[in-house]
Amino acid sequence: MNIFRRSTIAWLPLGISLLAAGGQPAFAAQESSPLIDKVRAATAQFKDINVALKAGWVVATPCVSGPDTGAMGVHLVMPSRLADGIISADQPEALIYEPLPGGAMRLVGVEFIEIAGDWTARHPNGPSPALEGNLMNLIGEPNRYGLPALWELHVWAWEDNPKGNYADWNTHVSCEQQPSA
Repeated sequence: MNIFRRSTIAWLPLGISLLAAGGQPAFAAQESSPLIDKVRAATAQFKDINVALKAGWVVATPCVSGPDTGAMGVHLVMPSRLADGIISADQPEALIYEPLPGGAMRLVGVEFIEIAGDWTARHPNGPSPALEGNLMNLIGEPNRYGLPALWELHVWAWEDNPKGNYADWNTHVSCEQQPSA
C-alpha cells in the first residue's frame, strides 16, 4: 500500500533541482545516541539526494513547515517499507531533506512510519510501537497530510534540533528555499 502515491513527485514541476548540497555543514552541537549513530550509518550514502532517488526513494511531500516555528522538510519515502511492519533503526521509511539556495537539498533526518491500522492488525491488544525505547507518536485522522492515522518518529540525525533529537519540528530547518510555482 503506497499511502503517498497521490502526492508522489506531483510537485517536482515547481522547479526544484535534484542537485545535492555540496559539503554539508557539520552537525556542531548534535548529540549522539546509539539510535542516532545507527541512523547516520544507515543513511550516510543518501546525503546526496540523487543517490537516494536512484536507490528507489520517491518524493512524497513538498517542504513541510511547522505550525509555529521550524519545519520538517521534504520527505522522500521508500514505498516498500511503508507497510512492511518493520520498525528498525537501519530501515527508516522516510528521508528528510531541507531545500537550500539554488535547488540543492540537504539531508537533515529521517522519519519512521507505521500505519496505525496495520500496527493494530499485527498487534491486537499489543503495545504502542517504539524504536529502541523511543515511543512513536500517534497522528490521528483526519490530519493535515490527508493520510490515515499513523505512528511516527522523527530522528534528527544530520541536523541539531533545539527541541530535541526526536521532536517533530526542527527550528534549525526551514522551507524558505522551497521553490514556488
